[in-house]
Amino acid sequence: MHYEDPLVAEPLEGPDAIAARARLLWAAFPDARLHPTGPRLSDGRHASAPAKLLGTHREPLEGLAATNRFVVVHVVFFAELRDGRLFRIRAFFDVYGAAVALGVLPRPGTLSGKALLLLRGFGLRPA
Repeated sequence: MHYEDPLVAEPLEGPDAIAARARLLWAAFPDARLHPTGPRLSDGRHASAPAKLLGTHREPLEGLAATNRFVVVHVVFFAELRDGRLFRIRAFFDVYGAAVALGVLPRPGTLSGKALLLLRGFGLRPA
């Protein structure tokens, strides 16, 4: 089994690596839960499942201090199936939106957001 999402540097291989990642996330978001937001779709070779991940950031995670903020992250899981089993799984979600919800990055359109764009070399956009 192979898993990847925007926050893992390298794809995770095997159930042990995936379980270790899940333990890390559950430690940081102990009340985490996943709710489906639409039907699962499959053609027999591939499957997708839209969902939202909800939880409160209570413990440090990979150098990020606990923010104690409740976040909702919409995610789509896309999986390759082999012999009726999950083989390769990819999670797609808005990393910037999650960082904004956690308070790590400023909301777009705010003065802080414009300052960040200026620092990144994009200049100020007209309002």
